[in-house]
Amino acid sequence: MSRHKSYGSSSKTATKRNVLKRFERIEKLRELGRWKDGVNTRVTALPKTPTA
Repeated sequence: MSRHKSYGSSSKTATKRNVLKRFERIEKLRELGRWKDGVNTRVTALPKTPTA
């Protein structure tokens, strides 16, 4: 029995996401120099970061 195409395919996970998870945003902020460990303790309401 075949799957309906509304379920999507397994290759769907390989596409680029346009939303970063919280830990990914913190890593990106570290790369940009806008996050300092020990100083920044708040992990909610993070500033926007570029996804690319």
